[in-house]
Amino acid sequence: MINRLRIGVIFVTLSLVTLFLIPLQLLALWLDWPLRRTLPRLWHRIACHMLGIRIRQHGRLESRRPLMLAANHASWKDILVLGAVADVVFIAKAEVAGWPVFGLLARLQKTIFVVREQKRKAGEQVNEIADRLAARELVVLFPEGTTSDGNRLLEVKSSLFGAAAAAVPGSPEGVVYVQPVSIAYTGFYGMPMGRYHRPIAAWPGDIEMVPHLMGVLKAEALEVDVDFGEVVEFRAETHRKVAGALVVERLRNMLRQRLYANNR
Repeated sequence: MINRLRIGVIFVTLSLVTLFLIPLQLLALWLDWPLRRTLPRLWHRIACHMLGIRIRQHGRLESRRPLMLAANHASWKDILVLGAVADVVFIAKAEVAGWPVFGLLARLQKTIFVVREQKRKAGEQVNEIADRLAARELVVLFPEGTTSDGNRLLEVKSSLFGAAAAAVPGSPEGVVYVQPVSIAYTGFYGMPMGRYHRPIAAWPGDIEMVPHLMGVLKAEALEVDVDFGEVVEFRAETHRKVAGALVVERLRNMLRQRLYANNR
């Protein structure tokens, strides 16, 4: 009964907040106000609070621009977490645009939708990401391309960092910064979350959305650690594969260290 009441409160509150903020966001998008970047952050913070997601931030977000964040991807909650700590835009697969509720929210945040299977569109998509970076927008890339079980970083293709290299000519200083960011779900009801419980927070691709969402709502208290790592510079002379591999190495090490520290 208590869980049902709590879920009802969350649903009603987020619905009212969303209905209130949507007209403001639409107006901000139409007039291209800076508010269009900050309103989504407010929504994400409220959502995290209502869902009981407690965020611990380690390190600092890089202040220099253009900046791309490269983060591991374990769950749809990663969107809420990163959206709550910074004014970001995401890169997502095209089918997300058609998802109920989530698709609308993604479009309102000016998410960059990409079709990875259509190579003929790859150039256009890279150019769009490069243009957004050049406009000093903070772009988030999930280089795994899918969600994991939260216990490891999946294989990453360095070609996904092509947008960072493509944005270099549009940078006043001739450099684009890529900062690795690890997202580790580490706590559950105030207790350390090990491998066994991490699937409560993670959302691998073979798990249905509704049952997983209900599990998160019932969990009430999740703790997540967000680590901002050392940036990697992309310049005209930079070898993209080498620089991309360095980003991945730093990301993998940060995630491993955070999970190891939590599991001791």
